[in-house]
Amino acid sequence: MASASNLYAGTAGYVGRADQKGLVGVFSRQAGEDRWVHVQPEHETFAVNVHPTDPSVVFAGTSDGVYRSTDSGRSFKRAAFPDKTQIWSFLVDATNPDLVYAGASPIAMYRSDDRGESWRKLPDPGMPDRAVMPFACRVMRLAQHPSQPGTLYAALEVNGVMKSTDGGESWTDCSAGLIQLAQQPHLKSKLVSNTYNEGMLDGHAIAISPADPNAVILAVRMGLFRTDDGGASWQDMELGRFSNTTYGRDIKVSPTDPNTLYAALSVAAASKEGALYRSTDKGETWSRFDKVKVHGTIMSVALHQKDPNQVYLGSRYDGEIFGTTDGGDTWTEMSLPHGVKDIYSLACG
Repeated sequence: MASASNLYAGTAGYVGRADQKGLVGVFSRQAGEDRWVHVQPEHETFAVNVHPTDPSVVFAGTSDGVYRSTDSGRSFKRAAFPDKTQIWSFLVDATNPDLVYAGASPIAMYRSDDRGESWRKLPDPGMPDRAVMPFACRVMRLAQHPSQPGTLYAALEVNGVMKSTDGGESWTDCSAGLIQLAQQPHLKSKLVSNTYNEGMLDGHAIAISPADPNAVILAVRMGLFRTDDGGASWQDMELGRFSNTTYGRDIKVSPTDPNTLYAALSVAAASKEGALYRSTDKGETWSRFDKVKVHGTIMSVALHQKDPNQVYLGSRYDGEIFGTTDGGDTWTEMSLPHGVKDIYSLACG
C-alpha cells in the first residue's frame, strides 16, 4: 500500500542486543510511495516528530542531539544544538508553533524558540535517582496542559514523572504516589535495578486530553495510571479488565477527537506480541483496535493531525510497521527494509 501521508520511523539499538549489527537512524516513506528511504543513517534515533502545524518540519531525536528536516523528511541536518546527547522526546507548544521542547538522556530538557533551528539547555530538573539501571534515565514523553501552556509533564524511564509550571525552567517530582502504589504486591517489579519500585517508575508515555484537561494518563510497565490532582496521587486504570496484556508503551490522544485515546500494550519491553487498544470515552473503557499480528513489542503509535482514519503502529523487532487508512477496518503491512535495528518511534504527517 502506498502511504496516505508521509511516514517516519526512528530506529536504534537495544541495550540487550548491542552486539547485533543493524541499520539505525531515520527512515522516510513519502505519501503516494510504497518504499522506505534511509534518510538519516548515521545516528541512532529514538524519537521522530512531525510539526503539528507545519508538516514540512520534522524533528529527529538522535544519539547526537536534534536533527531537523525542512523538506518533509527528504533530508535531515543537525540543528544548532549545544550538546552531544541522546534525545528521546519532543513537544511543540500548542499556543506558539515556534516553541519546541526536547527531552534527553541523562535527564535534561532543551528549548527552541525558532521551530527547532537552534536550541538552549534549560536548568537541571534535579530529579533524584531512584533506580540503578544499566542505562541513564530518559525523558521518554512530554505532555502539555491544554489550557495552561506553561504546565508540562514528563514521563521518565526509569524515574517516574516530573512536572513544570513555568515552561520547563523548573520541575517538581510527581512520583511519590507511584512509589506508594508499587508497595502493592501485584505492582512490584524488579528486573535489572535495585528496587521493586522499578516497574511503577518505568515511565514510557504520558498524555492529556483537552476533553479532560486535569487528568494526566501515564503508561508504565505495570499498565496505565491516572492523576487528577497534578501528580499528587495516582490511580490504577485497571487495564486488565479489557486486555490480557498490560505493559504500557505508548499512549496518544486523537488530534481530531479529544475523547479518543490509543494505547500500545504488550507483554514486556522485549516480547513477541502486542496490541493497539482504543478508548472513545477518555480512557474509561478500552477495546482492541488493530487487526494484525506483531512479532515484537509495539513501541509507538502514529496519528495523523487531520485525518482520524489514519493510524500506524511500529513494532520493536524486524522493522514491523502496520497502518490503516480507513479507521481500522483494514490494515496493511509496511515494514522497513530487512536488517534494521529496533523501531523506537513512528510519526506521520
